[in-house]
Amino acid sequence: MNVKQIEAKDTYPIRSVVLRPGLPKETCHFAGDHDEHTFHLGAFEDNQLVSIASFYFVKNPQIQNNYQYQLRGMATLEQHRAQGLSSALLRTAFPIIKNNHVDLLWCNARKEAQGFYEKVGFKTISEEFQIEGVGPHFLMTKDI
Repeated sequence: MNVKQIEAKDTYPIRSVVLRPGLPKETCHFAGDHDEHTFHLGAFEDNQLVSIASFYFVKNPQIQNNYQYQLRGMATLEQHRAQGLSSALLRTAFPIIKNNHVDLLWCNARKEAQGFYEKVGFKTISEEFQIEGVGPHFLMTKDI
């Protein structure tokens, strides 16, 4: 397994299959994908991109810290899950975020992924809420 930085367009096929199945391809293009401080990581197995995560320099108004990164669009192809790929993406991202003088990462975690995020050190800071067309989520944070 190899983790490296990728382009936003490289994330779209996996976002489409895992996060937006059956929805138009445009729903896989997220606001901020091409912003200056946004970065995207991919995990590769046998030179095939199998897991992705995107990180945006975005402040959540519910969180006090002035400088924050948002994790969004983390997804792994089904046949490659439970192999530590998402954890590897996060371990690679943490120093990049820290080098940008940011010490807080937040995400809107899908309800079914809440346990994973807790295992890697995120804390739930909200009640369950719905994202239309996507499902139940929790706001979670991690100090970097």
